[in-house]
Amino acid sequence: MPRARLREGEGLLITDTSNITMFFMRFAIDAVFLDGRGRVIRVAADLRPWRISTAAKGAKDTLELPAGAAARAATQAGDELVFEPPP
Repeated sequence: MPRARLREGEGLLITDTSNITMFFMRFAIDAVFLDGRGRVIRVAADLRPWRISTAAKGAKDTLELPAGAAARAATQAGDELVFEPPP
């Protein structure tokens, strides 16, 4: 990833994956693992570069957020996320 960070309010939705790696990343992130309905299965907070996150059983997609964003939003397992297209 050529970026130095994710800005507050930004995120990256990776579909069809229940596991991510932090190889070649330059900054920490929060990873929010989601089932097929957008329900949070697990939150992996503050994943540092060059680490591997454990797989989240039952996850279909992974949402990458700036480190600390999940805690600031009090995102936890069982929450349901709704995605809307940008204006």
